[in-house]
Amino acid sequence: MLDEIQNCFANEKTLFSRHARMEMEIEEYGAILEKEVHEAIINGKIIENYPDDDPYPSRLVYGKTAKNRALHIVCAYSKDDNLTIIITAYRPDPEKWINNERRKI
Repeated sequence: MLDEIQNCFANEKTLFSRHARMEMEIEEYGAILEKEVHEAIINGKIIENYPDDDPYPSRLVYGKTAKNRALHIVCAYSKDDNLTIIITAYRPDPEKWINNERRKI
C-alpha cells in the first residue's frame, strides 16, 4: 500500500482534507507545509493500519522531511480513483511515541 500512496504523491494525485490543512496550519511545533508531507511520505513507512476506517481504510505513515523533521501522516488510498487522501499530519509527541514509531503504553 505504501507504493500506491507514494506514487500518488509523485504524480500529484493527492487531496488534503480540510481537517489536515487546519491541523498542519496550527501545529504547535510550527506549521507543516505540503512539501514536508510529500518528503515524509516519499521517505516514510507505514507504522499502523486502520482497516475499518470509512470510506477507505487508512494508514499512519512515519517519515522525515529533508530537514529531518519527524512527521506522522494519516492517509487513505482510493483504489478506484488512484488518489491518496491526507486526513491529518502532525509531529509525533515524544511523550506518546517511542522513536516516533511505537506508541507508549
